[in-house]
Amino acid sequence: MSSLKRTPLYEFHAKHGARFVPFAGWEMPIQYTSILEEHRAVRLRAGLFDVSHMGEATVTGPGARPFLNYVMTNDFSKIKPGRAKYTLMCNPSGGALE
Repeated sequence: MSSLKRTPLYEFHAKHGARFVPFAGWEMPIQYTSILEEHRAVRLRAGLFDVSHMGEATVTGPGARPFLNYVMTNDFSKIKPGRAKYTLMCNPSGGALE
């Protein structure tokens, strides 16, 4: 699986015992314990779903951060280069782009 991409959360998943499978060029966690245990945990507490593989863009250059702060809803001044952030992109009217 070494040619597969890994999300920024890969180490977290591995540390917590995730079983990985190839999915669309990514090494993705599919399960930790049993389906029933995970279902129960999500119903009683919370769950985590890694969406890092769903969309990817690279923005570089001196105006990258101001541009990202203009079109996205997160504050990119707090994100280090090479890191990822789940966010929403806005159209010129401020509506959400899918």
